[in-house]
Amino acid sequence: MKRIRSRKERTPRRTREGMKRGVYILPNLFTSGSLFCGFYAIIAAFNENYLYAAVAIAIAVIFDGIDGKVARLTKTTSRFGVEYDSLSDLVAFGVAPAILVFAWALRPYGKFGWLAAFLYVACGALRLARFNVQLETVESRYFRGLPIPGAAGLIVATIFLCYRFDVRGEVTNLFILLMIYLLAFLMVSNIRYPSFKNLELLKRKPFSTLVAIVLIIVVVVAEPAIVLFIFAAVYLLLGPTSVVRGWYRKREAAVSEEKAEPLIR
Repeated sequence: MKRIRSRKERTPRRTREGMKRGVYILPNLFTSGSLFCGFYAIIAAFNENYLYAAVAIAIAVIFDGIDGKVARLTKTTSRFGVEYDSLSDLVAFGVAPAILVFAWALRPYGKFGWLAAFLYVACGALRLARFNVQLETVESRYFRGLPIPGAAGLIVATIFLCYRFDVRGEVTNLFILLMIYLLAFLMVSNIRYPSFKNLELLKRKPFSTLVAIVLIIVVVVAEPAIVLFIFAAVYLLLGPTSVVRGWYRKREAAVSEEKAEPLIR
């Protein structure tokens, strides 16, 4: 007769021992901050404070970038942190932007509006699940598919831009609808996006690097809505641009081989 194992026996020993030792506080505090901002954004969207909701999601993006850097710099990465970060990302960059964008722009489209918002959340969840499964096999310099914080960043940057120039109407809502479908597709695609995980900020850099960072900060402070939208849009285009560039290089290589064949013969 087959013995039924207890829940403790079914749990991997490494996981049980890791939980007994506890969790790292510092990186998970930043992750909790990102989760809090996402939850606040949902509440703000329900109360029709759309700009506050967008600001909260933007702060969540900052927290999300910090927690990973802190974990790597302090060597406090853990499986618990990875899973907690993914759950936080789904709320802060999946559910919160979807509710915000539906309440702000997609409500007039009825079923098509909330289906677009749901598709965004579903593709974001699939993107996070795939990332966790392939965490130890993918190249650290690149993400496979548009990362969900990048998708949320473009949504809030678009909202900031619309508030900056006081642009609202059917054209804007249609643009948002199409953008949501595009973001959902890019998140589950195989297009590679740079991860910027290998930026070694603690090592010595050329003086020009510091000057460039200061100039970027000045420009962002001067016109945050415009600059943030440009940054988010450029990052979105990096993936498709790399695909086109790779296709063009392969085509050039194929043409060169065809030209070289008569000479070989």
